[in-house]
Amino acid sequence: MNYLRDLEPNPVRCFMRQYPIGRLRRATNVRWASAALIASAAGLMTDIARAEDLPEAISAPGETVLLEVHGEGAQIYECKADAKGNLVWMFREPIATLFRDGKTVGRHYVGPRWDLSDGGLISGKVEAKAPGESPSDIPWLKLTAWSPSDEGALAGVTTIQRIHTRGGSFEGSCETVGTFRSVPYSADYVFLKK
Repeated sequence: MNYLRDLEPNPVRCFMRQYPIGRLRRATNVRWASAALIASAAGLMTDIARAEDLPEAISAPGETVLLEVHGEGAQIYECKADAKGNLVWMFREPIATLFRDGKTVGRHYVGPRWDLSDGGLISGKVEAKAPGESPSDIPWLKLTAWSPSDEGALAGVTTIQRIHTRGGSFEGSCETVGTFRSVPYSADYVFLKK
């Protein structure tokens, strides 16, 4: 027995008026759609406010946001000799999974490169840095896109920002050349066009 179907032709009494079930369903759908629209607008407002709060060194005035993703992964460090011959941990490469709306949309790796599941692939070159919020956070970056993608959400990207970093920083001496250290990090990546 399908209770909803069996009740469909029967009206529901509400405050002395009769409303068919179908009309109540449509009203509920409109309320949900309105709530989603308001939530989207609120999200856009926070994006605009956040862009104004970026450090000047990595800001991109006049550029339009095409895509924003969240990255979770690790910064990989390798034990190497520095210019003075001391063994120190040196940054080697990032490795991260990229998320949007809770779904995996791509990966980030050495280059640095961003590879999205929609076919978009782009590399970047560091143009400017700003310190992270704490000494354990990797810096915020502004990168110029090179080898831009002609496909997917990355088509037309000219600038990439790495913001809201957490973790990933590692310094100090090490003992054995060629050993690696993986340091967890997270960051938001913003892809813009002029």
